[in-house]
Amino acid sequence: MNLPRCWKSWAEVLRVSLKLGLTSFGGPIAHLGYFHDEYVRQRKWLDERSYADLVALCQFLPGPASSQVGIAIGVMRAGLLGGVASFIGFTLPSVIVLVLFAFLLQGFDVGNAGWIHGLKIVAVAIVAHAVLGMGQKLAPDRNRATIAMVAAVISLLWPTAVSQVLLIVSAGVVGLFLYKSEHTPDQPNICVPINRHVGIVCLGLFFGLLAALPVLRGLTQFVWVKVFDSFYRAGSLVFGGGHVVLPLLERELVPTGWVSKEAFLAGYGATQAVPGPLFTFASYLGATMGGGFGAFIATVAIFLPAFLLVIGTLPFWDTLRRKPKIQGALIGINAAVVGVLLAALYNPIWISSILAPADFALATILFGMLVFWKLPPWTVVLTGALGGALISSL
Repeated sequence: MNLPRCWKSWAEVLRVSLKLGLTSFGGPIAHLGYFHDEYVRQRKWLDERSYADLVALCQFLPGPASSQVGIAIGVMRAGLLGGVASFIGFTLPSVIVLVLFAFLLQGFDVGNAGWIHGLKIVAVAIVAHAVLGMGQKLAPDRNRATIAMVAAVISLLWPTAVSQVLLIVSAGVVGLFLYKSEHTPDQPNICVPINRHVGIVCLGLFFGLLAALPVLRGLTQFVWVKVFDSFYRAGSLVFGGGHVVLPLLERELVPTGWVSKEAFLAGYGATQAVPGPLFTFASYLGATMGGGFGAFIATVAIFLPAFLLVIGTLPFWDTLRRKPKIQGALIGINAAVVGVLLAALYNPIWISSILAPADFALATILFGMLVFWKLPPWTVVLTGALGGALISSL
């Protein structure tokens, strides 16, 4: 193994993911837009089809889809430690900020700040850009556009985690029927530099911990075992991303008295103000319960299932996606993902961000900066924050 070369790859992954961790506002759907722009459009670390297939895989898995996509790209770029570097870079900024919120900002109203509203408008432009780009590639004909439209309609009228899972599965069945003979021999390889034995071990650990932790919780009075079990279960069993995990965590933590309802709601407001994965809300909750040690335990517990699932499935994914029947299913799934993304552009992103003509004007400018001026995302984020502050002062 060439260590200098490995260190260079790990550092590259860490640097790029850290930039995304500092600038990716707007929740998991928006994060996929940021990732698409950075990893596919700009750096070309993987092609459009491979990125779409990777998103489809992570949509199947429980946990934070955007974090899982980031971990997978890190693994493909620089091995297992590349996945760790990608996770750290994307997650650490929001963890630090939310722990500081837990220590310093509980009880303060940060949710109504103008610059925060501007960041929500940034998410509108980012997701609209992602819908445009992915729609052109993944739903270019009548059949796939129809799948996308139906997925968007169902997502809007039945907005639950269950509906999202059923949509993905149903779209796969429709794609399998419509494109069962689909074959793309020129499809690029997804290079996964870990073997299947590692994947099997990770899947075994995932299911083993999921079964063993509740038993261990019942046998011990050690509170941090109970905390680890609560957060691990939340990260293991929730489909649909960070917003969906919030009510589950509320049921786990507030009735037990570990976190007050007021502190829980204050942390939720703070989580909307920071970039990176919404699952880092766990860092805030852990810090509220037990300072830095509590933040570490909660963060590791809620993200560990995502890491184990991605590492466990990636070694098998490239082989599976090349089978004609799987390819047909993926065509339908990828079209449905476009529809889910379109629905998310409206709810919750649009309806919580575009509240006045000035908001729409700012979103139009930000969209133009991305699509026509080809400016880097950090300039769009900064412009959105400043624009939101200006609008709030008028």
